[in-house]
Amino acid sequence: MKPSADKSMTVRLPADLASQLDKLMEATGRNKSAITVAALRDYVAAEVWQIQDIKQGIAEADRGEFASDSEVHSFFAKYGG
Repeated sequence: MKPSADKSMTVRLPADLASQLDKLMEATGRNKSAITVAALRDYVAAEVWQIQDIKQGIAEADRGEFASDSEVHSFFAKYGG
């Protein structure tokens, strides 16, 4: 299997975000591409995790796997709320 090549992408940024990115580049010595790739990796990973967690919760609910009233009360008694 052939390794995937890097792909380029053009993005329009709001002026304030572009300014923040420039300041971050200066402060870290990293280039725009490195900062943007790191940010997108973190964002995509968080979104994928959240979607998987939601799907898991829906599947549990579809199976009728809910906490009982006493389990909920016990949790809030222990941790507040």
